[in-house]
Amino acid sequence: MEKVYTAVVTAKGGRDGHIKSSDGVLDVDLKKPTEMGGEGGAFTNPEQLFAGAYGACYLGALGSVAKKDNVDVSEATAEVHVSFNKDDNAYALSAELHVHIPDVSLEDAQHLADKAHRACPYSKAVRGNIDVKVIAV
Repeated sequence: MEKVYTAVVTAKGGRDGHIKSSDGVLDVDLKKPTEMGGEGGAFTNPEQLFAGAYGACYLGALGSVAKKDNVDVSEATAEVHVSFNKDDNAYALSAELHVHIPDVSLEDAQHLADKAHRACPYSKAVRGNIDVKVIAV
């Protein structure tokens, strides 16, 4: 496999910490959300960052598969829900991708959404590791 790009981000302090990319573009404080006992407020958290990254990558995959079917998905959206779950003494993530493709039937949108899920690098990375639902809306 040929590496095309490598992101480098340094994290310090965990969920109540800081992350910074090697190029300085990403440079943010993290805080636990209030639902997890944190102060919340105007801070992001790992689940939001993962949801945003997953959604962006997924839409790239959607564009690739839709192009093969001559479907315009330039106005498509992926609303990604990433949940932090507790099961007894263990924790696990789960995700739902709510995919909207304007001017495409719900059935065709679901078909494209599923194809994109099979192709998306993030979906491949989590497949078999976390519960993911892809829902055309």
